[in-house]
Amino acid sequence: MTARFATATEALESMGAPKISFEFFPPKTDDMEARLWESIRRLEPYGPAFVSVTYGAGGSTRDRTHRTVKRIVDETALKPAAHLTCVKATKDEVDAVIRDYWAAGVRHVVALRGDPPEGVGERYIPHPGGYANAAELAAAIRRIGDFEISVGCYPEKHPESTSFDHDIDLLKAKIDGGATRAITQFFFDPEVYFRFRERAEKAGIAIPIIPGIMLQSNFKGLQRMAGLCGAAIPASLAELYEGLDDDPETRELVTANIAAKLCRKLARGGVDQFHFYTLNRAGLALSTCRLLGVKPAIRAAA
Repeated sequence: MTARFATATEALESMGAPKISFEFFPPKTDDMEARLWESIRRLEPYGPAFVSVTYGAGGSTRDRTHRTVKRIVDETALKPAAHLTCVKATKDEVDAVIRDYWAAGVRHVVALRGDPPEGVGERYIPHPGGYANAAELAAAIRRIGDFEISVGCYPEKHPESTSFDHDIDLLKAKIDGGATRAITQFFFDPEVYFRFRERAEKAGIAIPIIPGIMLQSNFKGLQRMAGLCGAAIPASLAELYEGLDDDPETRELVTANIAAKLCRKLARGGVDQFHFYTLNRAGLALSTCRLLGVKPAIRAAA
């Protein structure tokens, strides 16, 4: 590390509590919906900058995503960011979803190309009448309404990308389309983020690049997810989870401390906002926030 990096403790103390945001996915069952809303109610008092709601492959959760973000608008003080993809939809169909979001009071959209309907790893083929990529999608969103537009980026390179330069060019195209923020895929090595940020800065990219922090305490599940998106898992992490398959309580403690440690290291490099992939479970997000000094800004709903 160079001298410009403060210690982790000094960084957090000097910047105060970091800004946070949370990601949820739309529920498939009544039980999952109850768990989601319990999580939303528990996390709402922490005053996140926004909460994002994912959008399934091929638009498979379009209606559920819309219902979830509409309920967040109507029943909470949170600012929802609705995910939207290009997959298996015409431009007119996607534009209709954008207008529906606006009518529902949503003012922030996360524009993503999306994964092939056949699954991650399969060849992506744009819909012949649709938007080809997230850059085109961002431009459509900007044309239709004055939205905040977040886009994704891969600090360890997108699995389909030919090079880091190609990834940076794609991010620049998304910004040209109207993106105002980038959120990274999850990672575990802070240097991965810093190298990506440096490449972006050298390319003239000035929008915020917010680290995505994964809160997954099931190590086998984490390995599957990492394999699909090309995220490297350090050997030290595997050692920490070894022998904990039947001990979920300890796994959660380990996971919260791993996430908080990563955030502290990122704070040393000037990062002051983190986006947590919650998997609709509040406990880990709450534990991590507490470890970072983030406390409730408002009282929890009765």
